[in-house]
Amino acid sequence: MMGAIDLETESIASLGARMVSGELTARALTEHCLARIENLDSKVNAIIEINPNALDIADQRDGERRDGRVRGPLHGLPILVKDNLDTADRMMTTAGSLALAGSIATEDAFVVTRLRVAGAVLLAKTNLSEWANFRSTRSSSGWSSRGGQTRNPYALDRTPGGSSSGSAVAVAAGFCVGAIGTETDGSIVSPSAMNSIVGIKPTVGLVSRAGIVPISHSQDTAGPMARSVGDAAILLRVIAGEDPADNVTKGASGRLPVDFGTNLDADALSGARIGVARNYCGFHQGVDRVLARSLAVMADAGAEVIDDLELTPKADIEDSETIVMMTEFKAGLNRYLSERAPKARIRSLADAIAFNQQHQETVMPYFRQERFEQSAEMGALTGAAYLEALETSRRLARDEGIDRLLGEHDLDAIVAPTTCPPWLIDWVNGDNRSGGSACTAAVAGYPSITVPAGYVFGLPVGLSFFSTAFKETELIQLAHAFENATKERRPPTFASQVDY
Repeated sequence: MMGAIDLETESIASLGARMVSGELTARALTEHCLARIENLDSKVNAIIEINPNALDIADQRDGERRDGRVRGPLHGLPILVKDNLDTADRMMTTAGSLALAGSIATEDAFVVTRLRVAGAVLLAKTNLSEWANFRSTRSSSGWSSRGGQTRNPYALDRTPGGSSSGSAVAVAAGFCVGAIGTETDGSIVSPSAMNSIVGIKPTVGLVSRAGIVPISHSQDTAGPMARSVGDAAILLRVIAGEDPADNVTKGASGRLPVDFGTNLDADALSGARIGVARNYCGFHQGVDRVLARSLAVMADAGAEVIDDLELTPKADIEDSETIVMMTEFKAGLNRYLSERAPKARIRSLADAIAFNQQHQETVMPYFRQERFEQSAEMGALTGAAYLEALETSRRLARDEGIDRLLGEHDLDAIVAPTTCPPWLIDWVNGDNRSGGSACTAAVAGYPSITVPAGYVFGLPVGLSFFSTAFKETELIQLAHAFENATKERRPPTFASQVDY
């Protein structure tokens, strides 16, 4: 008889051990996740589509285990992916847009292939901010025309954050063992923080983007989302790797650690030099109190906290970043859409704009497509304006930003609050973000990890650790030690609103 399952108290390692002992099967675990989705997803709307083959895959993984073939730590474990990753199965890939409804990918994204080879059960695809939150300047995070509005399980009238909204909520709600999100600027770490989970935004080049609906080839990456640093690290180990279809991963050749998620050191903060990007704080008193407690915990754990450092302000970077993203979005989306199935009706950004205009009542009932229209007017990737913006944004984020602080103060990592507490969902005015620290690492293409750090009126707050390129192993160790010292995460209550 199978034992009880509570994913809140389980890990990838513990689930694997139960499967080794015969106490648990992939089918039983998959059925548990499907039942939880059936019972609770009507509250949060995190799932955009269930994989109709999920139980068959689970049965196959159980058969392999009986035959002595275990593919790795993810063998038989249900994993979700964001609906902007291609899956060559019976599920659609739509980026949440009705413009791509009915579209079935002909090949898996590289990340999806890695998950399948590792033995994961691809359970479902998650809702997201439509087009990864790049359609409008007044969007509502977690809303898509295909999937509707995803809600925060800590207070259902609050935003889940975006754009990997459904992935974050599904992990927090116990719908899966872990999930894959994507980030261009904040789209993994922000929803992870707002749902009290761990999110890792890898170095650009560590994880292939092949088969993922693009925004910016200089900033895009996929990354893991899980309830613990250790589980997120194991997921990262599975999806990282060189891919001939994504040239930027060649820069990671020989620099890919194989020990993500293993040999985690609870004392890693001892002797570490942690810098505080103080100019990315101060936007919310409650968040500042969480930060103060977090810094005290790190100091008690033996870290040397170097406070009052100033990182390149977001305001100095964002104009150049916007030019880069809009120019790369036009080029990247046109290429991605043109390579879809020959009979696909949407083959370019212009096609998507036209579709949205023709279906305004269903696709654009709350906000428009300013970003699409602005991107359509951008020049080529060889243009002077784009190249200047790319150089400026990278210099400010890298040389004069993260690398400068690390070098001047001999730091192991920089920390700052990941984002503000979840705001009320507002389809009239759009998102109401008051602060956050994702921008600099995103523009630099450098790694960042967010870890649950506390709560403000029961709403989650995350702390981000970031550093220079390919420092994932070091950041994972520091984040794990912080997680172990604080143990702040608590499960969501699915409350209708905040209890003040």
